[in-house]
Amino acid sequence: MGEFRLPSGRPEVEAFYHEDTGSLSYLVKDPDSPACAVIDPVMDYEPHGARSGFAFAERIAARIRERGLRLEWIIETHVHADHLSAAWYLRTGLGGRIGIGARVARVRELFSDIYGVPEDFLDAPFDHVFADDERYRIGNLEAVAWHTPGHTPACMTHLIGDAAFVGDTLFMPDAGTARADFPGGDAGMLYDSIQRILALPDETRVFVCHDYRPGGREVRWESRVVEQRANVHLAGVDRDGFIARRRAIDAGLDLPRLILPSIQVNLRAGRFPLDETGRPWLKLPVDRL
Repeated sequence: MGEFRLPSGRPEVEAFYHEDTGSLSYLVKDPDSPACAVIDPVMDYEPHGARSGFAFAERIAARIRERGLRLEWIIETHVHADHLSAAWYLRTGLGGRIGIGARVARVRELFSDIYGVPEDFLDAPFDHVFADDERYRIGNLEAVAWHTPGHTPACMTHLIGDAAFVGDTLFMPDAGTARADFPGGDAGMLYDSIQRILALPDETRVFVCHDYRPGGREVRWESRVVEQRANVHLAGVDRDGFIARRRAIDAGLDLPRLILPSIQVNLRAGRFPLDETGRPWLKLPVDRL
């Protein structure tokens, strides 16, 4: 770990599971104050009728109100391709600052071309972009944002006290690791990012952004670093072996069901693009992905 100093503290963590997308959102509270953060909030979206809603996000909001908490941060671990963000909804109703990794600019560049629109169409109204290794606080709770690319070029792991919120970089140990075949993804970088996480102390809590319940088991979202070292995609392989394994798996995967609406909305921190009359709309690039 070199000179790196781990953040101190042990946050209270409450998980919310979004059944339709297999996504997990987290309410993270400073144990010594009413300050809290929400990580990776999910918007409800039905693609066939292009209908959006916020019943799931409202469960989180209701919990914050019920406990009398103060929302300081709404954090996106990366630009999600499999669900739409409810960050703007929570910010509008409860305040707080929406934060994402500074390398979101690279994702914007990649998808600006795919969507065939001016770059300012994809300008994201994030309140804060986290620099690599930037330290911040949730109330009195220490946190640091780590750049952990591979799944996307802008992925970040947020170390909040003794908890690591890893986004899609790792799933539960029996479910493996993130895909690395999206624009800007890289299996070798993913392996290096995972090794950085696995160098954390054994008992560091690891919270994942998705659980697809392999074998039909009950949903899970929390493990320990010591358990992740036995992750099924890492077992018995070195870096080259992992890259070969990841590429073989990715070759058989379909695109996420919600990738086309997700990227447009999530690059705008949870807001839909607007047409010339000010109404929300989406663009569907044909044969571009």
